[in-house]
Amino acid sequence: MHGVETILNVLGSVCLLLWGVRMVRTGLTRAFGATLRRAIAACSRNRFTAFIGGLAITGLLQSSTATSLLVSSFAGRGLIPLSIAFAIMLGADVGTTIAAQVLSFDLGWVSPLLIGVGVITFLSSDSDKPHHLGRVAIGLGLMLLSLKLLALATLPLRTAPAFRALLQGLQDEYVIAVVVGTLATWFVHSSLSTVLLVMSFAGSGLIEPKLALALVIGANIGGALAPYMAQSGSDVAARRVPLANLLTRAITGIVLLPFLGLAVEWLSLIDSSLTRMPVNFHTFFNIAAAIVFLPLVDVVAWMCRRLLPDRPVPDDPSKPRHLDANVLDSPAEALGCALRETLNLGDRVADMLRDTITVFDRNDAKAVKAIEAADDSVDRLYEAIKLYLIQTSRNELGEEDGKRYVEILTFTTNLEHVGDIIDKNLMELAAKKIRNRYTFSPEGMGELRAIHSQVLENLRLALNVFTTRDITLARRLVAEKTAMREAEARAADSHYARLREGRPESIETSSIHMDVIRDLKRINGHLTTVAYPILEAAGELAESRLKAVQTEATGQPAPSV
Repeated sequence: MHGVETILNVLGSVCLLLWGVRMVRTGLTRAFGATLRRAIAACSRNRFTAFIGGLAITGLLQSSTATSLLVSSFAGRGLIPLSIAFAIMLGADVGTTIAAQVLSFDLGWVSPLLIGVGVITFLSSDSDKPHHLGRVAIGLGLMLLSLKLLALATLPLRTAPAFRALLQGLQDEYVIAVVVGTLATWFVHSSLSTVLLVMSFAGSGLIEPKLALALVIGANIGGALAPYMAQSGSDVAARRVPLANLLTRAITGIVLLPFLGLAVEWLSLIDSSLTRMPVNFHTFFNIAAAIVFLPLVDVVAWMCRRLLPDRPVPDDPSKPRHLDANVLDSPAEALGCALRETLNLGDRVADMLRDTITVFDRNDAKAVKAIEAADDSVDRLYEAIKLYLIQTSRNELGEEDGKRYVEILTFTTNLEHVGDIIDKNLMELAAKKIRNRYTFSPEGMGELRAIHSQVLENLRLALNVFTTRDITLARRLVAEKTAMREAEARAADSHYARLREGRPESIETSSIHMDVIRDLKRINGHLTTVAYPILEAAGELAESRLKAVQTEATGQPAPSV
């Protein structure tokens, strides 16, 4: 049981370290996510400002993986050139060594201070930014605490025969050690955590210096492999940035691997501490890569374009355009992406609705198939937005973000319902009309065009209300619901008049005609729901549409219901 307890203590300490790193990254991203993205855009003037910007940003985030995902997103959308994005990553690789340097010193006494300050800050404020900064302080404290616990947990391993035999098998197999370090870092997605773990093992005497340096090389390669694998499903332009970073780290590691003995001697002259040697080598590794490759960013960019060439991709209307997975840690930005994608969904539904009247007017069977295919795309796009919103909601949402989350989810659901009504109801009616070769009367077709035009205009108004949350527009949209009821009543009266006249085309299309009007009214009802939360929040809604009635006993108005 003693061995099991030791393994559990080591595993728990490593997991606490990983969690601390994640808390620092997510806290800073949520507190300063928009500022960090603006900083990335501002520092992209040339390779040197890009390098400095990447160093500074990653020095704060302490995650080159997070920076890589951000920069890849920018490059994938064509906001910054590939060579500049690569220069930012070279700075990010150096920036991620800052925390390793700081944490390599004995700062155990700072851990309880940071945790205490972080918890007090987190619990004593209701605003978002202090919450996130408190999270950062707690994360830093947990990282320091985990290193102290890790040192204590590894003490029994010094005399454990099985563990020493495992490490002994790696002593002269430095290539295998690099592979082990690479896979371990890819698994935990944090080169900082791996380097600090190696530092702890080296300081405890569990591994000799050359093996520690080989593991650090693997940690650096694995730190570049993780974001490349994470971008495997992204566009080619986005995947080139982590590929460039992976190539440079792999080349640097291969070049340095035969000189581990010399590296140990040189590093001993700087600092003879076995604890700090892996950390110093980690810093030297990334500075050397930056010195060599910063003048060659254009060459590396050209090489990555050759390795990952552009390929023609057919336009897929069901593919999201604005759902950026790299901003999920920043709920406000993620909700902005979801809002933009919802407008895209609204445009797709508007195209379906616009083509609907053509189907009824021309009996176009091909257009029916096209609208059915468009609804399939709308359904897939809706599912993508819904999944993205669910992922966003896993973060802590403030009051305003929470309301906006509900509004976006509700409106996208209503748009999807509109698409279903067009596909499952209106197109079924159109197919029946085409199959039986029915024809609407000129007056009936004119009424359908007028109501259809009114609903299409209300869809445009609903999208504007959703975007602006303007009270005046919201009132106008709700008023259109009354106008739609009146238009329906007028169309029904006219249709019944034609039936009394015995018009043959009106008689044979009567059920189809009335069902089309009913479904257009249903669509209009789904669209107007976007206005109600806005009007309710502004106190613009009455409790009931019913008029008050007088009671017989008192003659006073009865309470509304």
